[in-house]
Amino acid sequence: MSKEAVFTMKLEPELRAEFMAEAEAAHRPASQVVRELMREFVQHQREAREYDKFLHHKVMVARSSMRAGHGQSNDEVEAEFAARRASVAKGA
Repeated sequence: MSKEAVFTMKLEPELRAEFMAEAEAAHRPASQVVRELMREFVQHQREAREYDKFLHHKVMVARSSMRAGHGQSNDEVEAEFAARRASVAKGA
């Protein structure tokens, strides 16, 4: 990957000094650490968007299922799991 872009930012002198000291302690150039942090941020944001998209789809499918009458009420679910818990308790 070519490194042709320049990124300038403002930050507190104390933060810069601490960051530079930690990068040096890790025997890594500060620019390398910043690039790594940026890559991690980009990846995290992409994963978060993908998860949000997945979750939105899952909710839409569930809502459609409920509208079509394929769901269960809260009372039905509670009763089913109460029966399951009772069955497990008998076997224990």
